[in-house]
Amino acid sequence: MKKGRTSVQRPEVALLMGSDSDWQTIEKAVSTVREFGIECEARVISAHRTPREAARYAESAAERGIKVIMAAAGGAAHLAGVLAAHCTLPVIGIPIKSGALDGMDSLLSTVQMPAGVPVATVTLGSAGAVNAAILAIQILAVDRPALAAKLARHKRTLKSKVAESDAHVRRAAAKMRRQHDR
Repeated sequence: MKKGRTSVQRPEVALLMGSDSDWQTIEKAVSTVREFGIECEARVISAHRTPREAARYAESAAERGIKVIMAAAGGAAHLAGVLAAHCTLPVIGIPIKSGALDGMDSLLSTVQMPAGVPVATVTLGSAGAVNAAILAIQILAVDRPALAAKLARHKRTLKSKVAESDAHVRRAAAKMRRQHDR
C-alpha cells in the first residue's frame, strides 16, 4: 500500500497493555521494534475490564497480519494468558512492576500458565520491555535473513559496549592502583 511517497506497512507486532499507566514502562518495546524496521501497533485492552474485546483482538490478530503479540500488565496480569488462550500466535508477557508486591504478583501471574497455553515471559521493568521486543524480532527473523543480520549487528553492538565498559573500568582501576602505590 502506498500513500504518496511513503509506504504504509501493516503491523506485524502488537503490544497490548492493560492500562495506559503501563505505557511509561513499555514504550521502549515499541521503539525497539520500530528501530528494526518492523511496524508495531499499541493498544490498551484489559483482560478484566474488556475481556470480550481482548478475545476478539486475539482471534482476529493473525488475519490482520500480526505475527507476534506482546502483552504488558500489572497486578493480576492475566492479559497475556487471555490473549494466548484465544490465538495460536506467539505471546510474550511483560509483567509490570506495581502494587504491594512490587511486581512479583505480575510476574507470577504471567509466567504460571497451564500446559498447552504458553506465554513467553520476560523480566519486570524496562529491561523486560526491551527483551520482549528483541524476542519478537528474533521470532520474525527465523525466516528473514535481512532481519537476522540486523539482530547480529545489534548483538555485536552490545558486545562492543561491554568491551568499552571493561576498558574504562580497567583504566580506572589501574589509575587507582597507581595513586595508592605513591
